[in-house]
Amino acid sequence: MRIPAELAETLAVVIDEGSMDAAARRLHISPSAVSQRIKALEEQIGRVLLVRAKPVRATDAAHAVIRFARQLALLEHDAVAELGDVDRISIPLAVNADSLSTWMLEPLARVSARHPVVFDLHRDDQDFTAGLLESGTVMAAVTSRRTPVAGCRVSVLGALRYEAVATRGFRDRWFADGVDSTSLDDAPVIDFDRRDDLQTRWLRAHGAGAIPPRHFVPASHDFAAAVQLGLGWAMLPTLQADRGLESGELVRLGGDPIDVPLYWQQWNLRSALLEAVADEVIDAGRRSLRPLRP
Repeated sequence: MRIPAELAETLAVVIDEGSMDAAARRLHISPSAVSQRIKALEEQIGRVLLVRAKPVRATDAAHAVIRFARQLALLEHDAVAELGDVDRISIPLAVNADSLSTWMLEPLARVSARHPVVFDLHRDDQDFTAGLLESGTVMAAVTSRRTPVAGCRVSVLGALRYEAVATRGFRDRWFADGVDSTSLDDAPVIDFDRRDDLQTRWLRAHGAGAIPPRHFVPASHDFAAAVQLGLGWAMLPTLQADRGLESGELVRLGGDPIDVPLYWQQWNLRSALLEAVADEVIDAGRRSLRPLRP
């Protein structure tokens, strides 16, 4: 079986853009031509590659083809760069929200200043970013998954430390008699989303049995702002909470912090540009995060 590069590229663009019409505009061809290319690719491979919905979705069979298309584009970029004539390439990366809001953007800015690249950042929980690597959606990811995704290699970044914090006024109102299982059952807590279990893990460690009132604030900056406004208590990255703790705006509720291990996974592909990204991200991660404990 052979996968024509032009057809694979068309499939990847359709997935990126979410529709055949949008893909046609980006490729400067007609929507009919896009549809014909996808049909020809499906016939050649013998599999359905698109769920034709709004937006379109890749089937499981499409993931390998999309990954092939992105790898081919990256290798082409490196080859053309050696010839001294290159356009900017988009590199899709998966990053957890707290890394994105604390330490991740600086290394990407350094890479962008030196190389013709733009970044397509996909934000997801660190427990789920590896799935975007498996599907071919991204070329690399910050993830809590230590076991390498097939076709990828892993480097240690470090541990992102979280501490339970609240405003002084919130503590005085809800924990006037101390932080215990009874007060924790009543005090409002803030979760990032319904997959966020950090607060629940800390609650269980403190013997809380009931489900306390919960706010859901699914954006890292807004999540921290909600804590600073006294909406509830939460586990904040120490990198994010340090300034408020130093000023006295925030206080620690005590108990052990939670360290979330983070790794960098990327395609096992010889690419000068992808290596440049990895070098900056790994260096920044190891300088900003805590060393992983054995």
